[in-house]
Amino acid sequence: MFTGIVEELGEVTAVENLGDAARFRLRGPVVTQGARHGDSIAVNGVCLTVVEHEGDEFTADVMAETLKRSSLGALAVGSRVNLERPTAVGARLGGHIVQGHVDGTGTILERTPSEHWEIVKISLPADLARYVVEKGSIAVDGISLTVVEAGDEHFTVSLIPTTLELTTLGLKQPGDPVNLEVDVVAKYVERLLGDRVRGDAR
Repeated sequence: MFTGIVEELGEVTAVENLGDAARFRLRGPVVTQGARHGDSIAVNGVCLTVVEHEGDEFTADVMAETLKRSSLGALAVGSRVNLERPTAVGARLGGHIVQGHVDGTGTILERTPSEHWEIVKISLPADLARYVVEKGSIAVDGISLTVVEAGDEHFTVSLIPTTLELTTLGLKQPGDPVNLEVDVVAKYVERLLGDRVRGDAR
Protein backbone atom coordinates (compact mmCIF):
# COMPACT_ATOMS: atom_id res chain seq x y z
CA MET A 1 0.00 0.00 0.00
CA PHE A 2 1.14 3.53 -0.81
CA THR A 3 0.00 6.95 0.36
CA GLY A 4 0.52 9.03 -2.77
CA ILE A 5 3.30 11.09 -1.18
CA VAL A 6 6.03 11.01 -3.83
CA GLU A 7 9.49 10.45 -2.36
CA GLU A 8 11.55 11.54 -5.32
CA LEU A 9 11.56 12.42 -8.99
CA GLY A 10 13.39 9.55 -10.68
CA GLU A 11 14.52 8.95 -14.25
CA VAL A 12 14.20 6.16 -16.80
CA THR A 13 17.72 5.09 -17.82
CA ALA A 14 16.90 2.14 -20.10
CA VAL A 15 13.89 0.54 -21.79
CA GLU A 16 13.96 -3.00 -23.18
CA ASN A 17 11.11 -4.14 -25.43
CA LEU A 18 10.22 -7.76 -24.61
CA GLY A 19 7.40 -8.12 -27.13
CA ASP A 20 4.42 -8.63 -24.85
CA ALA A 21 6.16 -6.80 -21.99
CA ALA A 22 8.89 -4.26 -21.28
CA ARG A 23 11.74 -4.01 -18.81
CA PHE A 24 12.55 -0.60 -17.39
CA ARG A 25 15.70 0.50 -15.61
CA LEU A 26 15.10 3.47 -13.35
CA ARG A 27 17.31 5.70 -11.24
CA GLY A 28 16.14 6.65 -7.76
CA PRO A 29 18.75 7.12 -5.02
CA VAL A 30 16.12 7.44 -2.28
CA VAL A 31 13.79 4.54 -3.11
CA THR A 32 16.68 2.14 -3.81
CA GLN A 33 18.09 2.48 -0.30
CA GLY A 34 17.80 -1.00 1.16
CA ALA A 35 15.87 -2.24 -1.89
CA ARG A 36 15.80 -6.00 -2.49
CA HIS A 37 14.60 -8.32 -5.21
CA GLY A 38 10.81 -8.62 -4.97
CA ASP A 39 10.23 -5.29 -3.25
CA SER A 40 7.49 -3.00 -4.54
CA ILE A 41 8.05 0.55 -5.81
CA ALA A 42 5.36 2.76 -7.31
CA VAL A 43 6.39 4.31 -10.63
CA ASN A 44 4.02 7.09 -11.70
CA GLY A 45 1.46 5.43 -9.47
CA VAL A 46 1.93 1.91 -10.84
CA CYS A 47 3.06 -0.70 -8.33
CA LEU A 48 6.08 -2.49 -9.87
CA THR A 49 8.30 -5.26 -8.52
CA VAL A 50 12.05 -4.83 -8.25
CA VAL A 51 13.78 -7.43 -10.44
CA GLU A 52 17.36 -6.25 -10.03
CA HIS A 53 18.97 -3.55 -7.92
CA GLU A 54 22.42 -2.07 -8.38
CA GLY A 55 23.63 1.20 -6.89
CA ASP A 56 20.92 3.82 -7.22
CA GLU A 57 19.11 2.01 -10.06
CA PHE A 58 16.59 -0.81 -10.24
CA THR A 59 14.86 -2.74 -13.00
CA ALA A 60 11.20 -3.72 -13.19
CA ASP A 61 9.19 -5.77 -15.67
CA VAL A 62 5.92 -4.34 -16.97
CA MET A 63 3.39 -6.76 -18.45
CA ALA A 64 1.15 -6.05 -21.45
CA GLU A 65 -1.92 -5.47 -19.25
CA THR A 66 -0.11 -2.74 -17.32
CA LEU A 67 1.21 -1.13 -20.50
CA LYS A 68 -2.35 -1.14 -21.86
CA ARG A 69 -4.01 0.36 -18.79
CA SER A 70 -1.36 2.92 -17.84
CA SER A 71 0.87 5.53 -19.43
CA LEU A 72 4.06 3.57 -18.76
CA GLY A 73 4.21 2.50 -22.39
CA ALA A 74 4.92 6.13 -23.31
CA LEU A 75 8.06 6.29 -21.16
CA ALA A 76 11.44 6.58 -22.86
CA VAL A 77 15.04 6.97 -21.76
CA GLY A 78 15.28 10.29 -19.93
CA SER A 79 11.62 10.40 -18.89
CA ARG A 80 11.12 11.65 -15.34
CA VAL A 81 8.93 9.55 -13.07
CA ASN A 82 7.38 9.79 -9.60
CA LEU A 83 8.78 7.16 -7.22
CA GLU A 84 7.39 5.98 -3.88
CA ARG A 85 8.12 3.01 -1.64
CA PRO A 86 5.25 1.24 0.17
CA THR A 87 4.25 2.82 3.45
CA ALA A 88 5.64 1.16 6.58
CA VAL A 89 3.30 -0.22 9.23
CA GLY A 90 2.83 2.44 11.88
CA ALA A 91 3.90 5.29 9.60
CA ARG A 92 1.79 8.42 9.17
CA LEU A 93 -0.74 8.23 6.34
CA GLY A 94 0.16 11.57 4.79
CA GLY A 95 -1.99 11.23 1.66
CA HIS A 96 -4.70 8.60 1.17
CA ILE A 97 -4.82 4.85 0.56
CA VAL A 98 -3.24 4.20 -2.84
CA GLN A 99 -2.85 0.64 -4.08
CA GLY A 100 -0.74 1.27 -7.15
CA HIS A 101 -3.46 -0.32 -9.32
CA VAL A 102 -4.13 2.20 -12.08
CA ASP A 103 -7.80 2.46 -13.09
CA GLY A 104 -7.20 4.35 -16.32
CA THR A 105 -5.44 7.29 -17.90
CA GLY A 106 -6.32 10.92 -18.38
CA THR A 107 -4.78 13.75 -20.37
CA ILE A 108 -3.62 17.14 -19.20
CA LEU A 109 -6.10 19.58 -20.75
CA GLU A 110 -5.17 22.96 -19.29
CA ARG A 111 -2.74 24.58 -16.88
CA THR A 112 -3.76 27.84 -15.23
CA PRO A 113 -0.93 29.40 -13.19
CA SER A 114 -1.57 31.67 -10.22
CA GLU A 115 0.75 33.55 -7.90
CA HIS A 116 1.06 30.76 -5.32
CA TRP A 117 -0.45 27.68 -6.99
CA GLU A 118 -1.53 26.24 -10.32
CA ILE A 119 -4.86 24.76 -11.41
CA VAL A 120 -4.57 21.75 -13.70
CA LYS A 121 -7.53 20.36 -15.66
CA ILE A 122 -7.35 16.64 -16.51
CA SER A 123 -9.64 14.58 -18.74
CA LEU A 124 -11.62 11.87 -17.00
CA PRO A 125 -12.66 8.54 -18.60
CA ALA A 126 -16.44 8.13 -18.51
CA ASP A 127 -16.30 4.91 -16.50
CA LEU A 128 -14.34 6.62 -13.70
CA ALA A 129 -16.37 9.84 -13.41
CA ARG A 130 -18.76 8.40 -10.79
CA TYR A 131 -15.86 7.81 -8.37
CA VAL A 132 -14.55 11.37 -8.50
CA VAL A 133 -16.17 13.99 -6.25
CA GLU A 134 -15.29 17.51 -5.19
CA LYS A 135 -12.97 17.52 -2.16
CA GLY A 136 -12.42 13.78 -2.65
CA SER A 137 -9.06 12.09 -3.19
CA ILE A 138 -7.52 10.87 -6.44
CA ALA A 139 -4.03 9.70 -7.36
CA VAL A 140 -2.59 11.32 -10.49
CA ASP A 141 0.67 9.70 -11.59
CA GLY A 142 0.78 8.33 -8.05
CA ILE A 143 0.38 11.74 -6.39
CA SER A 144 -2.31 12.01 -3.74
CA LEU A 145 -4.39 15.05 -4.68
CA THR A 146 -7.67 16.66 -3.67
CA VAL A 147 -10.26 17.20 -6.38
CA VAL A 148 -11.26 20.86 -6.75
CA GLU A 149 -13.92 20.50 -9.44
CA ALA A 150 -15.46 17.24 -10.67
CA GLY A 151 -17.22 17.08 -14.02
CA ASP A 152 -18.48 14.24 -16.20
CA GLU A 153 -15.50 14.44 -18.53
CA HIS A 154 -12.81 16.19 -16.53
CA PHE A 155 -11.67 17.24 -13.07
CA THR A 156 -9.31 19.87 -11.71
CA VAL A 157 -6.66 19.84 -9.00
CA SER A 158 -4.78 22.70 -7.36
CA LEU A 159 -1.02 22.22 -7.09
CA ILE A 160 1.18 23.87 -4.51
CA PRO A 161 4.79 24.87 -5.36
CA THR A 162 6.20 21.76 -3.65
CA THR A 163 4.15 19.45 -5.86
CA LEU A 164 5.15 21.40 -8.96
CA GLU A 165 8.82 21.23 -8.00
CA LEU A 166 9.11 17.63 -6.83
CA THR A 167 6.77 15.65 -9.12
CA THR A 168 6.06 15.05 -12.80
CA LEU A 169 3.06 17.39 -12.65
CA GLY A 170 5.48 20.29 -12.66
CA LEU A 171 6.77 19.07 -16.04
CA LYS A 172 3.77 17.74 -17.94
CA GLN A 173 2.02 19.89 -20.50
CA PRO A 174 -1.39 19.84 -22.21
CA GLY A 175 -1.70 16.65 -24.24
CA ASP A 176 0.51 14.58 -21.92
CA PRO A 177 -1.02 11.41 -20.41
CA VAL A 178 -1.29 10.73 -16.67
CA ASN A 179 -2.20 7.63 -14.69
CA LEU A 180 -5.37 7.80 -12.58
CA GLU A 181 -6.30 5.74 -9.55
CA VAL A 182 -9.63 6.56 -7.92
CA ASP A 183 -10.36 6.10 -4.24
CA VAL A 184 -10.69 2.37 -3.56
CA VAL A 185 -13.20 3.06 -0.79
CA ALA A 186 -15.63 4.47 -3.39
CA LYS A 187 -15.36 1.28 -5.44
CA TYR A 188 -16.07 -0.94 -2.44
CA VAL A 189 -19.06 1.20 -1.44
CA GLU A 190 -20.45 0.98 -4.97
CA ARG A 191 -20.09 -2.80 -4.98
CA LEU A 192 -21.78 -3.18 -1.60
CA LEU A 193 -24.64 -0.87 -2.48
CA GLY A 194 -25.06 -2.58 -5.81
CA ASP A 195 -25.42 -5.97 -4.12
CA ARG A 196 -27.94 -4.51 -1.68
CA VAL A 197 -30.04 -3.00 -4.45
CA ARG A 198 -30.06 -6.32 -6.28
CA GLY A 199 -30.93 -8.13 -3.06
CA ASP A 200 -27.65 -10.04 -3.07
CA ALA A 201 -26.29 -8.70 0.24
CA ARG A 202 -25.16 -11.45 2.57
